[in-house]
Amino acid sequence: MKKKYMKEAITLARWGMENNKGGPFGAIIVMEGEIVGWGCNTVTSSNDPTAHAEVNAIRDACKNMKDYTLEGCEIYTSCEPCPMCLSAIYWAKIDRIYYGCNKEDAAYAGFVDDELYRELSLPRDRRSIPTEQLMREDAMEVFKNWREKEDRLDY
Repeated sequence: MKKKYMKEAITLARWGMENNKGGPFGAIIVMEGEIVGWGCNTVTSSNDPTAHAEVNAIRDACKNMKDYTLEGCEIYTSCEPCPMCLSAIYWAKIDRIYYGCNKEDAAYAGFVDDELYRELSLPRDRRSIPTEQLMREDAMEVFKNWREKEDRLDY
């Protein structure tokens, strides 16, 4: 079954690419043998830099499952997830990742995530995008309110 699902993710990657949706990436999310979410890269067609295949598949699966977590699910993606997508997979609480191409294969095709991995490992003050903390006390007040909120929904 794993190969069947991966074949579906690769087919979705090809379909998205051939239909000018975005880059050559596809992903599906499976729960108990059923596909619950689909996504191809739509970065260029939607003008959304976050519209990677994995993120689109997570959004679709969450909508279809009417839940903000995907515990019990697996993701099949045509390429090893970038840092953003990997983070989204962890936030969604997906149980397992299967991928086709690796990040070196993606670099060969012109998609280089090495810069992102390097940036994430640097201290904030050494990253290429300047970062400055402002109004921490005011912002912390909202977090304090959140901790005291009796009807909050933890995630």
